[in-house]
Amino acid sequence: METESRKALHELIDLLAEVDERWVSPEWNLHSEEDVFGAHRAVMHYLQWGLVGLFERDPSAPRFHRIVDPDRKVLGDNPDAVYFDAPVSADHAYRVTGEMKGAAYVSVTVEAGEAWGSMDNQTVGVLNDESFDVDADGRFEIRLGGQPRERNWLALPERSGSISTRHYFENPTYAAADPTCVPQMRIEVIDSGGNPVTTPPPRPSDASVAAGIRRVAGLVRELTVDRPPQSSAQPRTWVSRVPNVFPPPDKPGDLGLAAFDAAYAMAPFLIGPDEALVIRARWPQCRYGNVCLWNRHLQTLDYATRSISLNRAQTVADDDGRFTAVIAHSDPGVPNWLDSEGRPFGIAYWRFMLPEGHIETPQAEVVPHAELPSRL
Repeated sequence: METESRKALHELIDLLAEVDERWVSPEWNLHSEEDVFGAHRAVMHYLQWGLVGLFERDPSAPRFHRIVDPDRKVLGDNPDAVYFDAPVSADHAYRVTGEMKGAAYVSVTVEAGEAWGSMDNQTVGVLNDESFDVDADGRFEIRLGGQPRERNWLALPERSGSISTRHYFENPTYAAADPTCVPQMRIEVIDSGGNPVTTPPPRPSDASVAAGIRRVAGLVRELTVDRPPQSSAQPRTWVSRVPNVFPPPDKPGDLGLAAFDAAYAMAPFLIGPDEALVIRARWPQCRYGNVCLWNRHLQTLDYATRSISLNRAQTVADDDGRFTAVIAHSDPGVPNWLDSEGRPFGIAYWRFMLPEGHIETPQAEVVPHAELPSRL
C-alpha cells in the first residue's frame, strides 16, 4: 500500500544514503577513519533530536523537550547549560511556567524560520531574567502572543516557529550532566482570558506522520548536505577560521538559536601529539562566562568524564579575572586544563552572557608539552 508516510520514510532512507555517500566523504573534507565514524556519530545525534523533539510536534498542543544532554549533542551545546525547545505559532497564545533552579542566567527566545536548526532562522524575541518577574521560590510565568502586556510577555510575529529556553549555571561541576539542575518547564495554549485550552489535537494521521518524518529528514539535511563544505561567505565577526587565533568577542545579532544578549568568540584549535595550546584570557564583567571544546560538528567533547570546559567557578584566576588555560592531550599538571581527548583538531568556543564593558580578546600560543612548566 502506498501512503504518504511510506513515501516520507523512503525519502528519509534515501537522504541517509546520500549523507553517507556525499557528506561523510572527501567532498566535505572528511578523509580519515576517525572523520567517518565521527560524522556517523553526529548523524545519530541529529536523528535522536529529530525523533525526540521534531517528529511529534504540534503548536496547538506543545510540550517542552530538552534539546541536548550528555548523550545527545547538536548545534553547539554547553556543559553548563540546560536547553528546552517547544513549537509555537502566531495562531495561538501560550503560558510558559518554569523555575530558575539556581541558574546564573535564564532566557527565553522565539525563533522564526521554515526549518528547525537552520542558520537562516532569526531570533525575533527574547526575554532574560532581568525582564521577567521571579518569585521568592525562583518560579516565573511568561505569556507568548495574545494581547500585549507590560512585562513577562513576548510577541509571536508571523512565521514564529519555536521557543527556546536557556538555563546557564556557574557551578564547580557540569550542570548539563547533573539531573538535580534540570528545571521544570511547562508550556500550554491559553485563550484570551488566560484559561488553558483543553481541546485535544486530532489523532495521528497519514499526513501528520508523514509531516513528522519530513521534519526529522529536514533537520538531518539542514545539518549535513544542505550546508556547503566550505562557505565562501565572510564569517561573522566573532568567528575565526585561523587555527589558534581568536577573534574579538562580539554579539550574534539575530542569528537563529543564538542568545540575543550574549557575546561569543570561536576559533579552531590545532595541536600536534607533543604540543599544547596555552590560552591567556580575562573574564569580563558578565552574568556568566565560559569556554568549552567542541568537535568539528559543534558537539561538546565528553564532559561526563573529562574536563573540557571552564566557567568562572571552575577557573583558577587572579583577582582581576586573568587566567591561563591549557588545551592538551594529557594532564599537564597545571590549573585550568582543557582535555582535548587526544584530538589534534577541534573548536574552542567562548560565551559571555550580559557582558558589560570591553571584553579582551583571548590570546593563544602553541608550545611543546614538555616545556609547559617553564612557559606558564
